[in-house]
Amino acid sequence: MSKRDYYEVLGVERTVEIEEIKKSYRKLAVKYHPDKNPGDKTAEDKFKELGEAYEALSDPQKRAAYDQYGHAAFDPRRRAAAGGRGGFHDPADIFREVFGGSGIFEDLFGGGRNDPNQTQRGADLRYDMEISFEEAANGCEREITVTKHDACEVCRGTGAETGSSSKVCATCGGRGQVISSRGIFSVAQTCPRCEGAGRVIEKPCKTCHGAGRREHTSKIKLRIPPGVDTGSRLRSTGNGEAGLRGGPSGDLYVVLHVKKHEIFQRDGDDLLCEVPVSFVQAALGAEIEVPTLAGKTHIKIPAGTQPGSLVRLKGKGVKNIQGFGSGDLHVRINVEVPAHLNAAQRAKLQEFAALCDESVNPLSQSFFDKAKNLFS
Repeated sequence: MSKRDYYEVLGVERTVEIEEIKKSYRKLAVKYHPDKNPGDKTAEDKFKELGEAYEALSDPQKRAAYDQYGHAAFDPRRRAAAGGRGGFHDPADIFREVFGGSGIFEDLFGGGRNDPNQTQRGADLRYDMEISFEEAANGCEREITVTKHDACEVCRGTGAETGSSSKVCATCGGRGQVISSRGIFSVAQTCPRCEGAGRVIEKPCKTCHGAGRREHTSKIKLRIPPGVDTGSRLRSTGNGEAGLRGGPSGDLYVVLHVKKHEIFQRDGDDLLCEVPVSFVQAALGAEIEVPTLAGKTHIKIPAGTQPGSLVRLKGKGVKNIQGFGSGDLHVRINVEVPAHLNAAQRAKLQEFAALCDESVNPLSQSFFDKAKNLFS
């Protein structure tokens, strides 16, 4: 019986893109897959036909040849004359390609698998730690307690008693997987006896029961460099979980969370703090005390300082974590307005107000001039 047109098999037009071909194949392959149609010879034949059509049309060169010569492009006699390789890929290979399989579907002739006896690196661990604002800015040393799987100190990670060895697992023959046949496919599953290791220990270690690892609580000292911030991540090499079958340990990643400060706000390496001053100090000028990370210091504010004015203290910010100096401390002047006045104080202020002219409040005069121009 003559073969059907490959485009007809996949239910697509000749002008479609490869993604449409893959989409149609995916839909039909699921429909006619032998696992869904056990014992159905018609479905099995259609599944094979789908694989053959997809093999031809998913490759640009093969598709071009098919568009020009039809099924004759894949005639075994033509391929032999040209020195080509006959036949198509196994349907299972195509199924893995389209569906992103990772060893679950294996063809009847086996396939590439990872060595079950290969060493495996231990898992990385994450530890979230909260530190104070000062500790983040100045750096510190902290000790943390971590419960994780370490290499068994008795068998040193081998999982076997001293003098004992391991042998090939009789259930899986050392493959680490057992195969069960389903139609034209065989499904690979982790061996239940050796748990994928491929080998079985004759005399398991009594301490770790053959696992080679056991849960252990460790104390780890960390040096936190100055300049870290929330989200900074420190790596402690080799302090993750122990590897399998003698593999190296993973790493421990410590993620930092910095507490907010009552006075300082941080912007990169710079700091900002607001310092209240009295109306008299702002008007006449004064020397005031301000806090820094290293202690107290004094700054002079000039006469006529306005609310919100900034005074910069160079190098009084946070140390740069990469060693590029320190940021600055910006002091914002917050002028306090008296909230409660007695009769004498009120009288003096009223007397002062009567003595003021336009030159005393230049900002107000400028504002009202602009407003007058706006409405004129």
